[in-house]
Amino acid sequence: MTFKKNRNLHMNQKITIVIPVYNSAKFLHKTLKAVDDQRKASNWDLELVLVEDGSPDNSFEVIEKLAQQYSYIKAVKLSRNFGHQIAVKTGLSYATGDYIAIIDDDLQDPPSLLPRFFAELEKGFEVAYGIRKNRKEGEVKKTAYKVFYRILNSISDTKIPIDSGDFCVMTKNVKEKMLTLNEQNPYLRGIRAWVGFKQIGLEYERSGRIEGESGYSLKKLIKIAKDGIFSFSSIPLQIITLLGNLGLVISILFSVFTIFRYFNNEIEVAGYTTMIILLLFFSSLILVSLGIIGEYIYRIYNEVRNRPYTIIEKTVNI
Repeated sequence: MTFKKNRNLHMNQKITIVIPVYNSAKFLHKTLKAVDDQRKASNWDLELVLVEDGSPDNSFEVIEKLAQQYSYIKAVKLSRNFGHQIAVKTGLSYATGDYIAIIDDDLQDPPSLLPRFFAELEKGFEVAYGIRKNRKEGEVKKTAYKVFYRILNSISDTKIPIDSGDFCVMTKNVKEKMLTLNEQNPYLRGIRAWVGFKQIGLEYERSGRIEGESGYSLKKLIKIAKDGIFSFSSIPLQIITLLGNLGLVISILFSVFTIFRYFNNEIEVAGYTTMIILLLFFSSLILVSLGIIGEYIYRIYNEVRNRPYTIIEKTVNI
């Protein structure tokens, strides 16, 4: 394929790019310039959906100014910080393009990669998702991500691609199917895998942030990890059964040991240490089991309340 053909590959398809925005006032103009440069280079009929996720800075004011410069911008301001996954899901609900892309606001997933991904949709794939080959993060964080993705893949009822994030492109058909899952705690890369269709993963080197620090605190990362595990795996519930069986085996063995000592006249009045150890062990099993059950009950409770998953405060060009 020649360069010229590649440039005009998507002339007949409307493109939507969804970008969740959080604390990006200082560098958002750089991200949008990169998007606009690629729009011109690829001759896209573009719609850019920006979802401002309750930032403490003036990100939405910056978006309003940029919307005057780039007429294809649609913007949504959430009433508070609902989290990255909810922001992306909200953006998808406003996307009207034939092809939809999801990228971050910090240029770690640069728009210049998108033509390569859109080319896979032209070949007949419904989803092309990014597989992070190298991450520009600390070793501890990279190791934690690597371990988590592999654990999730091994225990999940739905096979979620290893080292894949939210960065992807999809057809309008897949987007609509994903939005039929009205979950309060969505794990979008899991939902993307769950809906199926013809998908392909493409490796890429993830860039470092252009400026600032990630909005993903440890608390938010743990929440996303929990959403992935509890939404797509029943293994935690099976662990409770295993813990119960383990406790039963230990109880039987200890009972046999105690009876043996009784008939051999070895029973001593001093059994305080043994009793405390057993009490702590079984109490811990009970608390762990209740915690796991509680996670599932909380998610059931969230769903049956049937609250809207987000609240829109303000929009631009919508």
